[in-house]
Amino acid sequence: MENLEKYFMLFDQSRTSEEAFEQLADLFTDDMEFVLNGYKQAGIKNWRNFVKMVYTENKDLKHMYQGWEKVQGDETRTYETRWAVCGKRASGEVYTQEGKDIAKLDEGGKIIYLENVPDNTKMFQTYKKD
Repeated sequence: MENLEKYFMLFDQSRTSEEAFEQLADLFTDDMEFVLNGYKQAGIKNWRNFVKMVYTENKDLKHMYQGWEKVQGDETRTYETRWAVCGKRASGEVYTQEGKDIAKLDEGGKIIYLENVPDNTKMFQTYKKD
């Protein structure tokens, strides 16, 4: 669960710090899967590309989250949290978004699955599969 507690802080710091970007990537397994608004990708390389795309499209971001809670009735290590983000796009436009993240951890505590479920389904409409 420690990796989940670091996730949002490192994501925000990754915009300006290569060290934070590497620490963020180290929270995940190499074969991790992530889902953005229903669109599934696999592998840490694709995750890194996604994070870089976010910071190409945004000058600044700040995440807040309610705290990770274990999903009730789930036998695996699955957690979820509500989040909010405020950002400033590269165009200068400011925005806010809210949503939910669902994460699964492997036995060593690394993130093996991360699903981003934004309240606004158009949030990642510019993200395209390689």
